[in-house]
Amino acid sequence: MSVAVAQKVRIEGVTKRFGAVDALNGIDLTLGDNEFVSVVGASGCGKSTLLSIIAGLEDPTSGTVTMDGHDVLGPGRDRGVVFQQATLLPWLTARGNVEFALRGEGLSAGERRTRAQEALEQVGLAGFGDAYPSQLSGGMQQRVALARSLSYGPSVLLMDEPFGALDALTRRTMQEWLTEVWEHHRMTVMLITHDIEEAVYTSDRVVVMSPRPGRIRQEFDIDLPRPRHPEMIATPEFQHVVREILALIHQGDVD
Repeated sequence: MSVAVAQKVRIEGVTKRFGAVDALNGIDLTLGDNEFVSVVGASGCGKSTLLSIIAGLEDPTSGTVTMDGHDVLGPGRDRGVVFQQATLLPWLTARGNVEFALRGEGLSAGERRTRAQEALEQVGLAGFGDAYPSQLSGGMQQRVALARSLSYGPSVLLMDEPFGALDALTRRTMQEWLTEVWEHHRMTVMLITHDIEEAVYTSDRVVVMSPRPGRIRQEFDIDLPRPRHPEMIATPEFQHVVREILALIHQGDVD
């Protein structure tokens, strides 16, 4: 049985139109404090649009988004965002990329360097601070991007297909690593993904969206034990949830 948690983010009646196209229609959703929530659905259902609205990168056509009871009116340091592409500055080292994100925080150069190194250690890259992006694998680049987002201490992390560009083996390794990091350093996480196994493996709750216009079709509480382990993926309990979610998504495709 799931345990009720305090609300961190509240989305109420959110609609988003792009010209004559309704991308989202009447979205009501809450993200709990320190909860890991994945959002899944067919391509074009508005998952990334919803994340961008929570991040403050897009305005809703109607409806409201609040965080800790305050309206979200634009981007803020209380929310970290990680996209599918790491978008690192190629002329800066891994540490330099993280330090760059800390400009404007009122920190001295030494304090920025210390904070950046701590963030890299948090994501398992303590020995790679002097490496340039071209010297890092795709998975390591995504770890730097996450360190960059974590460096200024957000309480909500928004991730849009962060492992979508990685090969299958690296992707599975990154899923395991992300789950371990979150289980040790709790915060509210919203993960957008097409990978149903990824959603079930990482999350406390999986939200399924319907095709355009995007609506919340159903939510699944993932009552699998933590800490999560890769062996869990092959269990009947895990695969049962995966099949239920896949069936719902496929049903939506033909409705």
